[in-house]
Amino acid sequence: MSSKKDTANEPVKQETRQFKAEVKQVLDIVIHSLYTHREIFIRELISNASDALEKMRHEALTLESYTDKDAPYEIKIETDKDNHTFSIIDTGIGMTHSELTANLGTIARSGTREFLEQLDNREALDSEIIGKFGVGFYSVFMVAGEVRVRTRSYRPSAKGYEWVSDGVGEYTISEMDGLPRGTTIILNLKDDAHEYEDETTVKDVITKYSNFVPFPILVKNEKVNTVQAIWLKSTSEVTDDEYTEFFKFISNSVEEPLSRLHMSSDAPIQLSALLYIPAMNFEQFGLMKLKPSVNLYCRKILIQQHTDKLLPEYFRFVHGVVDSSDLPLNISRETLQDNLIFRKLGKFLTKRVIRHLDDVAKNDREKYNGIWEKFGMFLKEGVVSDFDNRKELADLLRFRSSKAEKDEYISLKEYADRMKEGQKDIYYLYGRSREEIENGPYVGTFKKREIEVLYLLEPIDDFVMTSLTDYDGKKLISADSADIELPPVETEDKEAEQKPTLSASDIKGLASWMKDTIGDRVKEVRESKRSMDRPAIIVNPDAAMTTTMRRVMKAAGRDIGIEGEKILEINTSHPLITRLKKLRDGTADKGFLQSCVLQIYDNALSEAGLMDDPKTMVERVYTIMEKALESAEKK
Repeated sequence: MSSKKDTANEPVKQETRQFKAEVKQVLDIVIHSLYTHREIFIRELISNASDALEKMRHEALTLESYTDKDAPYEIKIETDKDNHTFSIIDTGIGMTHSELTANLGTIARSGTREFLEQLDNREALDSEIIGKFGVGFYSVFMVAGEVRVRTRSYRPSAKGYEWVSDGVGEYTISEMDGLPRGTTIILNLKDDAHEYEDETTVKDVITKYSNFVPFPILVKNEKVNTVQAIWLKSTSEVTDDEYTEFFKFISNSVEEPLSRLHMSSDAPIQLSALLYIPAMNFEQFGLMKLKPSVNLYCRKILIQQHTDKLLPEYFRFVHGVVDSSDLPLNISRETLQDNLIFRKLGKFLTKRVIRHLDDVAKNDREKYNGIWEKFGMFLKEGVVSDFDNRKELADLLRFRSSKAEKDEYISLKEYADRMKEGQKDIYYLYGRSREEIENGPYVGTFKKREIEVLYLLEPIDDFVMTSLTDYDGKKLISADSADIELPPVETEDKEAEQKPTLSASDIKGLASWMKDTIGDRVKEVRESKRSMDRPAIIVNPDAAMTTTMRRVMKAAGRDIGIEGEKILEINTSHPLITRLKKLRDGTADKGFLQSCVLQIYDNALSEAGLMDDPKTMVERVYTIMEKALESAEKK
């Protein structure tokens, strides 16, 4: 096949042209306000060079002849500290005179005025701008006082040209002999941009933005981009060692990841992603709040590092890369527009990460328990904050429980699957430790009935449960709630069941007197239907504000009005309560008996974790002890 002919490539010795007014405006925007970091110019130049090489590789498949057929496909970067220059050379497709004029005389071939209108409206330009001369190229004027572009097309009869401009008012195009195929761009660096003469600085920028460009990038003949973009490969083409090494590269970690998700999709959006669950959680130790660690790429070029809106904040522990050529980007490629496609990508990735964690939980219990211990707190955040995915996240929650071994975790599904016949609700209780919960006043009545109770051991857990409200149609109820309906204790000896020894009228009178004695500190005093060994317990009448949540919020310094909102339930078969009733009906010291009632209330309050200041209670204990000792002396 013959090579293509460039009919617009007319011979030109030298010509000088003025930038159009719109182009001057664009240059001013690019140089002074479009990019946040000046180092971006290196990424833009490499993107252009990579695109030119890709086009050349494609053309080579269909051409019988073209210039410099044996030239390697590579990008070279050279710096000169003596002359303060930065140069980038590619062996790509090159440009004819007409292409040079079109590419550097307009904005990404879209029309200068159209681009400015889009920029003024803050509309996203198509991602095709990546890899084309245009706005990206003009970023060089942030660091260069003068720019020279030397280029020759791959076409056998093509001439070489040099484009020169200071980016102010005009540019010059002249013929140049002896140029190889491709493009060389030479920047005369400004006085405040000499840092880009330093090879280390240049290599760092390449590693940050362009490490996965598919062509070798050489700095003083040393290849810089040594890591492959393995996320674009098939899973069958990547070894476990390669996955691990890539994780260590992107995370600066020496640990192996706990899990990985390698995926690709064409719908609802084209993407490739490689995400990792790391082995360490520094936030767990209070050292720092983790920052998002997923980097966003477009065709292997870094668009945004540590993307903070791609995955929800509770997935900030996830490391990895996401690559999509479908993303509409703003012109600097540094900030994504708030658009439907980006939101759709975020929702899709979020659900895939949740599904991956669920798959791990189902297929490798031990591995998932390790993930839960490190990052369970984040998943709890998700249950509280992410309404759309709350149901799926609920399946990922893990708990200790009254029927599980000490170091065993169970899920809500496992709890639901082994609920007793006739049991309608799922019960839970918060405490600072398993021992505190089991030694407290609430669990015993459930154990006697062989009803499982989930143990919540972290302050956020109560908020998680109240956010869920139910699971699989079963209500989630705190074991310290007031209106709990429990079946009778199953026992062979029915007479052994706990029965009140006081009549209904006795109980009513005693409860009323105790309520009057305690006053407004309690909402109600009533007989307890629970079987327990305590004389009394505090229960919570408000399902939306459990006693344990009140304790957590009070510890956080929030005034939530605990006083007057509690119910004191008394065990009418307990000796302390029956004796209290007997003495009240006799001639005993009424002041002493009232002190005992207040002490019973404060003891229950203390066991519920709601005692604020024990000073009054301690003084009362001493008074009661003194009375008891006086009575003993009289005997």
